Amino acid sequence: MLSGVRVSAEDAVVCEGLVKRFGDTAALDGLDLRVPTGVIYGLLGPNGAGKTTAVRVLATLTLPSCGRALVCGLDTVTCAEQVRRRIGLAGQHAAVDERLPGRANLVMFGQLYRLSGRGARRRADELLERFDLTDAADRLVSTYSGGMRRRLDLAASLITSPAVLFLDEPTAGLDPRSRNEVWQAVRQLANAGTTVLLTTQYLDEADHLASRVAVIDHGRVIAEGRPDQLKRQVGADRLQITTADPASLAAATAALQAAGVDLEADPSHGMLSVPITDGFSSLSAVVARVHDSGAAISDVALRRCTLDDVFLTLTGHGTTPPSTSAAHGGASA
Repeated sequence: MLSGVRVSAEDAVVCEGLVKRFGDTAALDGLDLRVPTGVIYGLLGPNGAGKTTAVRVLATLTLPSCGRALVCGLDTVTCAEQVRRRIGLAGQHAAVDERLPGRANLVMFGQLYRLSGRGARRRADELLERFDLTDAADRLVSTYSGGMRRRLDLAASLITSPAVLFLDEPTAGLDPRSRNEVWQAVRQLANAGTTVLLTTQYLDEADHLASRVAVIDHGRVIAEGRPDQLKRQVGADRLQITTADPASLAAATAALQAAGVDLEADPSHGMLSVPITDGFSSLSAVVARVHDSGAAISDVALRRCTLDDVFLTLTGHGTTPPSTSAAHGGASA
């Protein structure tokens, strides 16, 4: 619990014992969280873990049942209006109007934020250039690709240059190229000093973007730290050696066991799996022993411990990636 601990100016987001109930169901059940200023922070969890509910509470869109949430040192309940001036939100569903061009969408958002007509147009042009959408600025959004539409969503969430940006499943349903485009845009935001709280079910996304992550399940954090720290807690990288025939598998297994090497054998695939704990020297020693045994090797691969492994170990189940057929997009806070 974080209760009673003084909130640091270095914390952009703080949750203390946060609870949100919907009837008898606790979507958040004592969520404790600290997000340092200026980082990309990943909030990971399966469907129903409480990720979106946490974002909605932090963005002042829903009230907590109990506990406390602070953004930029401001209470999301008692200082909701001040919080809204400091945040942006790109949610799971599109806030942009597909019947309008991209530029018109951004100008509209600017005017909703009470910018002058000239100020809204100027800000729209800045964001269109920043997100590489200038050439498509006067096209209807309905003609945009998924990646372009998502970048426009991000642009809309940045009309007021927020200190903290909440991204809720920002690349759900996008193809790999579009995902990479969004990743690049998010990195640029963080490099410019924006704190980004990212919720995702794509664990490789958190691995690529986040400097710190929290694993949330059943409404509370069950693990927190840098991605590499969490991976080390779960287990070592593994060297996978595939042999060409059963005799080679037997020879390789005997050679490694004689040297006291811990291994797992998969005869159906002719494969050996060996934990690698001492870096390259350990890896090369294992390969050399198998080679010296006379075994015919058809493939050697190093399998890195992933955040998927962290999930499986900590929660007992993996994540369920969102459907690629669903409509996804963003919303501005």
